[in-house]
Amino acid sequence: MSVIKIGDRFIGDGYPTYVIAEIGVNHNGILALAMKLIDIAVDCGADAVKFQKRTLDKLYAKKYLENANAGEKTLRYLLPILQQVELSEHDFHEIVEHCHKKNITFLCSAFDPQAADFLETLDIPAYKVASADLTNLPLLDHLVKKGKPLILSTGMSRLEEVEITVNFLKERNAQFALLHCNSTYPAAFEDINLRFMERLRKFGVPVGYSGHERGIAVSTVASVLGASIIERHLTLDRTMEGPDHAASLEPQGFKKMVRDIEQVSAALGTGEEKFISRGEILNREVLGKSLVAAQKILPGEIITAEKITVKGPALGISPQNYLKLVGRTAERVIEEDEPFLEKDLGVKIELDMAHTLPMEYGFTVRFRDFDELLVYNPKMLEFHFTDQDLDEHYPGNDFKFRMVVHAPEFWDRTLVDLCSTDEVQRIDSIALIQKAIDLTRKMAPHFVGKPKVVVHPGAMSLDHPIKDHKTLYDNLRRSVEQIDFVGVDLLLENLPPRPWYFGGQWLTNAFMDSYEIRDFLEPLGLKMCFDTSHSKLYCNWAHVDFYDQVKVILPYIGHLHLSDAAGLDGEGLQIGEGTIDWVHFFKIIGDYHDTMIPEIWRGHQRQGEGFLIAIQRLSDAYFKAKEG
Repeated sequence: MSVIKIGDRFIGDGYPTYVIAEIGVNHNGILALAMKLIDIAVDCGADAVKFQKRTLDKLYAKKYLENANAGEKTLRYLLPILQQVELSEHDFHEIVEHCHKKNITFLCSAFDPQAADFLETLDIPAYKVASADLTNLPLLDHLVKKGKPLILSTGMSRLEEVEITVNFLKERNAQFALLHCNSTYPAAFEDINLRFMERLRKFGVPVGYSGHERGIAVSTVASVLGASIIERHLTLDRTMEGPDHAASLEPQGFKKMVRDIEQVSAALGTGEEKFISRGEILNREVLGKSLVAAQKILPGEIITAEKITVKGPALGISPQNYLKLVGRTAERVIEEDEPFLEKDLGVKIELDMAHTLPMEYGFTVRFRDFDELLVYNPKMLEFHFTDQDLDEHYPGNDFKFRMVVHAPEFWDRTLVDLCSTDEVQRIDSIALIQKAIDLTRKMAPHFVGKPKVVVHPGAMSLDHPIKDHKTLYDNLRRSVEQIDFVGVDLLLENLPPRPWYFGGQWLTNAFMDSYEIRDFLEPLGLKMCFDTSHSKLYCNWAHVDFYDQVKVILPYIGHLHLSDAAGLDGEGLQIGEGTIDWVHFFKIIGDYHDTMIPEIWRGHQRQGEGFLIAIQRLSDAYFKAKEG
């Protein structure tokens, strides 16, 4: 089995690296120190903490327990420490309760059947098996019968011993993972043999790395090599007395390791797709080139090489179309420096009005350009406001279709954030949204029906995540209650996990998950604008099912932004150029016939060419879904 599940986390290829903070015996038998190490593990971003449980009188002969000096020197050193640091059963109950409060998974190595039976009373989600017990088939048999996944370290074992244990577990249909390990404390770099993970992967189970070396580099590289689990010891101070402190990471190092693993995982991607990120789209437009007319060209003229040149920005067809353009006959007046368009290559992009999806679809527009798209007979328009637009007046006529307004996302270089813990930013954001709503009310008589106002809730941070989600949602609730939206439908929009704002590594911390959004909207009686691209990017980041997210949020959708997505930053892609299965999507949303726009990045350029392509492709997918 290539994937195992611990709690609500899937572990295996294609899932985020599962990081275990091995507290082990580094608590030195002191409950308060154990609690502190749990808190540090949470702060560092670990997924789980791991302890050790032994029933010493079942593990060692009585003569050694009474006099450790009766054994070898190593036992003489280690056994008294184990006797001193063994936590009580009451301590373990306290530890598990603390883990629940801190929302971190409790794991533990069971060194004997009695210890395993006790851990079972704590409702442990999986068992760790120490390297020393990889060959302990009676213990493994006892653990397998409990029906929980096992994580086995393979240190101090020969390959043939690993093979015997793997076969033993597979014969019993056990769920398990193998951790490559060198059981020296600390391990020398030349002894680690990290590439042995590839040999372990041939067993067809999740493979990870349990490290005892100094530093964080090897663990980070292990994640690059595909380690599904990284386990490292955590200590307050490497100089403390005890067998594992010297081979442990201190809080700062552990935190850096988790950060590096997350960054490397994000950077690796899937290796299966190539897409242009949102930031790249902007740079491509500014720095890229188009084929443009070197001189004025009249209808009927042959477009020769001398009449074509290459200039920026990239607003027309790509220079890769040069050979296709040479020799064609111009069908329109093309001014000097004007970009050549797809239609100059004979490509006609038109909507088949008899074959369009039955939604009130429209386009993203600004005051300055909305009249250009009226030729396509939209059923609604979505006006995207900047903060400066709010001081203007609607310049158009009366129309017999719907209107949606997208409120500004920022002013100057300050982001709209209705969730902000900065009270000044939150109040100023409310004021800007209110101004957008007031302008919407003035425009409403020129359109049909109740207008909708799409608002970004905020909850963003730069570089570092905000962990206090409750406060973010509480502030958002307060903000909504302070906005006067009588006469309009206020629609909060779901957001992507890694948004693009003014450059930098921005993070979204709330209003991404459909279950969270549903629980927020329902008591307030609100609906939302559901952006498929944002949701898909969140699902890629959180490793949750996109179509399940759509199903959950469907009753709360008041407006749709439809575009494709890929990876973590491939936002607003053209339909069919990302990873969304649109036929499956339309099967889920069924008879949704309300408002929608194709939210294609730069879809408005070249007279709305991107929007038209999107509508046609969406329509094709819709009718295929109906046929199926």
